[in-house]
Amino acid sequence: MVAPVDFVLSHDANRPQPYQVLRQMGSDRVFDPRKVALFIDHAPGVPNQAVSRVHNMMREFAREQGLELSELGEGICHQLMLEKGKVVPGDLVVGTDSHTCTYGALNALSTGVGSSDLAVAMKTGKLWFKVPQTLRFLLEGDLPKGVYAKDLILRLIGMVGAEGANYLAVEFLGPTVGKLTMDSRLTITNMAIEMGAKFGIMEADETTLAWLKERTDRPFKSYRSDPDAAILREYRVEVSSLEPQVAKSHSPANAVSVGEVLGTPIQQATIGTCTNGRLEDLRIAAALLRGRRPAPGVRLFVTAASRSIYRSALREGLIDVFLEAGAAIGTPGCTGCTGGSAFGVPADGENMITTANRNFKGRTGNNKAFIYLASPATVTASALEGRIADPRPYLAEARAKGVTAA
Repeated sequence: MVAPVDFVLSHDANRPQPYQVLRQMGSDRVFDPRKVALFIDHAPGVPNQAVSRVHNMMREFAREQGLELSELGEGICHQLMLEKGKVVPGDLVVGTDSHTCTYGALNALSTGVGSSDLAVAMKTGKLWFKVPQTLRFLLEGDLPKGVYAKDLILRLIGMVGAEGANYLAVEFLGPTVGKLTMDSRLTITNMAIEMGAKFGIMEADETTLAWLKERTDRPFKSYRSDPDAAILREYRVEVSSLEPQVAKSHSPANAVSVGEVLGTPIQQATIGTCTNGRLEDLRIAAALLRGRRPAPGVRLFVTAASRSIYRSALREGLIDVFLEAGAAIGTPGCTGCTGGSAFGVPADGENMITTANRNFKGRTGNNKAFIYLASPATVTASALEGRIADPRPYLAEARAKGVTAA
């Protein structure tokens, strides 16, 4: 079916850029400048001349078309789209980043597309979609102390595999979701693509509506599946016995309980990205780090997902905690997530643990390194020990000292 899109976004990582394809299509204008935005986020440190040229071309196109452009250091496109109230329930959003599926936490349909498809959407305001079938997760129970949304989504990906939801709409429903903060919900839908999903979506509830009220006054209508909707597959998952998870190299689907990889040496730890670079995540990491430093030989990198989050972390003293711990602080954006950001690239044979969403070979700039995925708590505990560690003893100690760790 051909469907109208509500918003179109593009960032600096694509080659060719969608506006270049737009020119090849013989088009001079985007369909609606109010519904198209550009983001400089994947290489906010401008590591070379080629990147600088792309950034300047983006600036020129934005000026010519009257588009909003988010500049160096403002943050990751997905976080900024949310902060600026660009997405509301019922929207259909496409973007040149596979993690555009993040917005499903707001009861929107959002998905990543390539430069050619995005150029078509830029030109016409429409795009062709195959209507997907639905895979549903019914999540029940309370997450145990020390277990987070990142652990939950890694477990779900591990259950179905990296291709277990190919071109499906994945619903995350149930009492567990209703108890999660919006930051945590965004972590889950962010990684729907890692099981192959076209869309990841949650229902709108009071938490969603309260979050939206602070960021937008756009009218909207929320949606849920019809009671008699056909569901391709449904999984009921009881989360109360879930343990911290770690995804081993080289796939997010290689998720295991932390106990299976305890003691694996690490040389680098990274906290940030569009998966876990929000304020809630930084608070968790700082609670464990306060008064401590990483083990000798471990490098710690920390990046906020946006400038707004960075400023909040400054006001709360979180950045001081990271600096006291010897962390390298990155420019808000995709810094430390991909090798293209030129920040925190591991050396040959090294193990790094990160809060990112992907651990493919070479993802962080070196295909001879090994990447493990985990929650901010597990990443921080591992940095403190110099090997993959269970965060729960550190979290218990922090609570005993009266230090808040979400």
